[in-house]
Amino acid sequence: MTEIIVSEHESFDQALKRFTKKVQQEGILAEARRRAHYEPPSVKRKKKAAVKRRKSLRNSG
Repeated sequence: MTEIIVSEHESFDQALKRFTKKVQQEGILAEARRRAHYEPPSVKRKKKAAVKRRKSLRNSG
């Protein structure tokens, strides 16, 4: 659970900006997107292999 403490002199916009930054740093939105739809293990393996192939092609070229 991400939490920020808002001081009395801080505006709502500043607090929201800090909160958004913290959520992004912790990867909460990326995790939620990843979990939005179920992916069978076979699909996960294929995606992982594709990423590995792309990286190796990029590094060798």
